[in-house]
Amino acid sequence: MKRPRIPFRVRLQRDWQLLVMVAPGFLILLVFSYVPIAGNVIAFQDYNPYLGDNPLEAFLHSEWIGFGQFQLLFEDPAFWHALRNTLTITAFQLVFFFPLPILLAILLHSLLSSRVRGFIQTVVYLPHFFSWVLVITFFVQMLGGAGLLAQTMREADLQPWNIMTNPDTFILLVTAEAVWKDIGWGTIVFLAALSTIDQNLYEAAAADGAGRWRRLWHITLPGLRPVIVLLLILRLGDALSVGFEQFILQRDAVGREASEVLDTFVYYFSIATGNYGYGAAAGLFKAAIGLCLILAANKVAHRLGEQGIYAK
Repeated sequence: MKRPRIPFRVRLQRDWQLLVMVAPGFLILLVFSYVPIAGNVIAFQDYNPYLGDNPLEAFLHSEWIGFGQFQLLFEDPAFWHALRNTLTITAFQLVFFFPLPILLAILLHSLLSSRVRGFIQTVVYLPHFFSWVLVITFFVQMLGGAGLLAQTMREADLQPWNIMTNPDTFILLVTAEAVWKDIGWGTIVFLAALSTIDQNLYEAAAADGAGRWRRLWHITLPGLRPVIVLLLILRLGDALSVGFEQFILQRDAVGREASEVLDTFVYYFSIATGNYGYGAAAGLFKAAIGLCLILAANKVAHRLGEQGIYAK
């Protein structure tokens, strides 16, 4: 039976307190996320911020060049190099980083002692709140040429590993840094999903003789599957954004060839040179690819029987 539609005035009178509470967050989202979308127009202009007395006049008086910035972008070998690095790092972290929070959440959920579980959660959550400057400093002190590992190897008459300045292993380094910083934080959603699984299912499976691995395969993983699919879709939508601070801080150590990604490309080839329209074109390209990946991944999720980020 179809539910009767409640008039807007009635809903407003009923929920006005909730709307007042949401209003500050909505205004922040509007001002800092949706209003700047209008700035994408400079991707189609030869934008000059010094035309006129304010940004609006600069928008109005800058020369309209259509897709000229995109043509320059696609003809730039540096752009394709940054794109290739970005996709390589994203694919590598999707395989070797994305599953780790799931495994950690399952391990923490299986601990019987709540005190031990709480202690481990605190320890693995803490690095998430460190800045990338602090994270990279920690790795330099541990793995750098004058770090703890190098000193220990020299004392043992061994040749120290060249880890922090080796471009060939840079992808392993940034993935290890990301794992150490964010693996604990990534377990929060999966632990919440594990807490919603009916414990009676485990008891019934154990009574039927199912071992730990069979319970994991037939109860735990199916219970986590909707959340895994949802987060995987969101990760694919953000595939062209692997970070900025982490890479720009290590650029001089390993060189541009290994560390250049789209975010650092936009900074060095657009913001640093004042060519804002060129950077806006690169950013708009990232957004369009991300949207296409989300739509495609969500359609695949629907065909596999999952809801994804939105229903059909």
